[in-house]
Amino acid sequence: MAKRELGPAALEVAQAVANAWPGGEVVVGVSGGADSLALALGAKWCAEKRGGTVRAVIVDHQLQQNSGDIAEHVRGTLEVRGVHAEVRKVDVEPSVEGVEAAARDSRLDALAQDGLPVLLGHTLDDQAEQVFLGLIRGSGIRSLAGMAPARGPFVRPLLGVRRSTTEQACVEWDIRYWSDPMNLDDAFTRVRVRKWLADFEGVVGRDIVPSLGRSAELARADADLLDQLARDAVATLDGPLPVDAVKDLPEALRWRVLKNWLTRGGAVVGMGHVLAVDSLVSAWHGQGPIDVPCARVQRTDGELRLLG
Repeated sequence: MAKRELGPAALEVAQAVANAWPGGEVVVGVSGGADSLALALGAKWCAEKRGGTVRAVIVDHQLQQNSGDIAEHVRGTLEVRGVHAEVRKVDVEPSVEGVEAAARDSRLDALAQDGLPVLLGHTLDDQAEQVFLGLIRGSGIRSLAGMAPARGPFVRPLLGVRRSTTEQACVEWDIRYWSDPMNLDDAFTRVRVRKWLADFEGVVGRDIVPSLGRSAELARADADLLDQLARDAVATLDGPLPVDAVKDLPEALRWRVLKNWLTRGGAVVGMGHVLAVDSLVSAWHGQGPIDVPCARVQRTDGELRLLG
């Protein structure tokens, strides 16, 4: 019997990449963990089968001691496997959203700077954690939709693949992956959610990650439709918003219309701001202007107007 080209886990990773393969020159974001290393080798396999070239980019956030040495080690590991790789250093600027968010934004900017499709190694387990983080934020169905398989230049081929599969794939490919100590640091919300999710599975007695992944898919489809309907509703409105145009819309649609209109007018709003402005539509009794970040909204002559 002929020897299989790939082991079962490596084959699952490679096929997932093939199903999302954009073709041409592709960037793969690599941290050195099992997910991203398996993604890089799956992309190399896919490029050889489907055509295209793979460039791995390791982003050094310079947040840990010896981070540069770690990044260079990962680069060398990939080069030995025939994957062209480079290290890009970034400066993570402080952010009100925390170090995690600032590092993520810096990383994505560095990966996208070439204007090429970028493959990211988020797995089904990451998606489940993202759903729980969205639930904590309480910002609606869009947060529960998790991460999109593709948005802008970023493609996530492994959203249907388990983290354990990428680890086994690395074993089958005989490549050693790095375990980031920050993934064990309870100072980060995502780490606490990951541990809580494992404990919760023990309580309910079953693996809930696939169910959370399916919930994210359903929520994303609903959110995409509602967002498109909201965009269509205000597509031709560049100034005041007629109250009659929105007052009879279902809440789920009206709130999105208001948010889009506010955002297009330069306001920076969350759900609380949207609900406050909605009171000028749904509970109007002559009240004065509503202040939102970067703007003020007033109802005058049957219209909502943004004041400077």
